[in-house]
Amino acid sequence: MTSHIDVGIEFSFKGETHTLSATIDLDAAMANNGTLPDLHPLLARLNNIDTYSYLYEVMESHEIGFSNATGLAAEYLRDGVFDGDTFVRRWQEERQLAQLRPIARQHLNIDNLDHHPALQQALLEAYAAGRKSRP
Repeated sequence: MTSHIDVGIEFSFKGETHTLSATIDLDAAMANNGTLPDLHPLLARLNNIDTYSYLYEVMESHEIGFSNATGLAAEYLRDGVFDGDTFVRRWQEERQLAQLRPIARQHLNIDNLDHHPALQQALLEAYAAGRKSRP
């Protein structure tokens, strides 16, 4: 299941109430950027608000609310607060594990790496060490 989350913000500017919302495909955002998008400018762009306007400045001073998370994101949404930093770390770990599981299956005959937490951690650390050693 893919990770999506609804984001929204409501604020008033010059006597008018603005309600902005969007559904974010977190898997696509992570795959493209390696991190979550900056949500205020994203909501502004999706709602045709110039990021150099007073309207944007007012919008930026309000907190974004989160709801309707799916997939991995659902684990990190509690009472309208989304723990994006922890989601990012877990998403990256899951992506690494997707590459490591076939290796464990092929070379160690392990079908479910989750049943071998010490080995899983060792493979993740080896993966990280290999990435660090690249020029």
